[in-house]
Amino acid sequence: MKINARTHLQIRLQNLAFTLLFLGVAGLLAWLSTRYSTQFDWTAGGRNTLSAASVKVLDLFKEPVKITAYAREEKALRTRISDQVARYRRHKQDVDLVFVNPDTQPDKVRELGIAADGEMRVEYQGRSEEVSEASEIAITNALQRLAHVKEQHVVFLEGHGERSPKGQANHDLGQFGIELEHKGVNLSLLNLAVTPNIPDNTDLLVLAGPRVNLLPGEIAQILHYVNQGGNLWWLADPGDLHGLAPLAQQLGLKFLPGTVVDASTQLFGIDDPTFALVAEYPPHPITLGFEAMTLFPSAMALEKTGESGFERTPFLATLRRSWTETGPIEGKIKFDADQGEREGPLQIGYALSKEKPAGGDKAKPESPESKPAEQRIVVIGDGDFLANAYLGNGGNLNLGMNIIHWLSQNDQFINIPAKTARDNTLNLSAIASALIAIGFLFVLPLASFGTGAFIWFKRRRR
Repeated sequence: MKINARTHLQIRLQNLAFTLLFLGVAGLLAWLSTRYSTQFDWTAGGRNTLSAASVKVLDLFKEPVKITAYAREEKALRTRISDQVARYRRHKQDVDLVFVNPDTQPDKVRELGIAADGEMRVEYQGRSEEVSEASEIAITNALQRLAHVKEQHVVFLEGHGERSPKGQANHDLGQFGIELEHKGVNLSLLNLAVTPNIPDNTDLLVLAGPRVNLLPGEIAQILHYVNQGGNLWWLADPGDLHGLAPLAQQLGLKFLPGTVVDASTQLFGIDDPTFALVAEYPPHPITLGFEAMTLFPSAMALEKTGESGFERTPFLATLRRSWTETGPIEGKIKFDADQGEREGPLQIGYALSKEKPAGGDKAKPESPESKPAEQRIVVIGDGDFLANAYLGNGGNLNLGMNIIHWLSQNDQFINIPAKTARDNTLNLSAIASALIAIGFLFVLPLASFGTGAFIWFKRRRR
């Protein structure tokens, strides 16, 4: 094509127009970047963004949250804190972070009990919680404690061989107790032989599998507590009820004889038939949106009996390939209807509720923040599923937390996983560590040396 003066001018005008448009678009994008931001987290497990559990907790806060970090003028420490808090700010803009050098305010630091460099203080609506480290799980736990309108007092009965929320034995509930305390729940132990009355500020009484018979006076105290509208969680184990049969009768529940065995667990590599698997859940607030499987070692089944003033709703049921084994569990076992055994699915957990009874110490306060208007009780035919030895199986921990929240009338916390931060740790066995060390220290260097020697020798023969 022949280029004349006119064509040359058109080309120059087109280039000028393109340049102006390009600069205009670039300037527009630069202006938009000052007003809007978009980030993508492509790391494994999304470790640079908040977990879904932390987002659910943060959604509970409608007003500004202030975080004060007591950190010295150290760039690495302050950057780590800023990056961690920035994850919360991206979801909630009014999360404010303020840095305070503890060396400049020693009196204030001593008053607040700040002991380590980098400690934080989270404040909301005049209340505060301390955070010892800049991690997602620590900050989210502090936020969840602040989200509670009032203190929760959960009392565990002791003195009869019950599972202790502070014990470290395999059958105890020590790890579960630690999780409860992280969420702001106040735990206490009660021996009715020493303290003959259940405290008035008890939000929830827990019977965690007594192993010896309760005294008649103790049973009378528990029945009185239930009659007055107290919330109760009964973790029963197969066998003798140890004097608590009147409580089951009052609740309108009956424990079936025998131990639940479940053939379905063999599909998951569990050889012990006394492990019962729960994979499906009915529509109940405790299990609303709950999808994780739960495992119950050594459970017994329940059923409704007689009349009761409670609304009795089953929320834990085994699979069809289960039954109540009344004989010894050894060798080859099978379902035997002639022995009175029941075939699955079997109910192993009931949730009971009714309006608080009028009158009585438990019904006097009328403030919605002092006592709930509804009495709630949960009875489960197994206490092992929350024990230290089995707490990590499936969704056992999260189910236990859901039950606590429902019984304490904190429905907004239901289905928020207990472990808010992702586990990014890599745990290797001694053999795996040795193989990796041998591979990097010997195998790879020798392979590199051998490859080089082979290439050198081959080139030399040419």
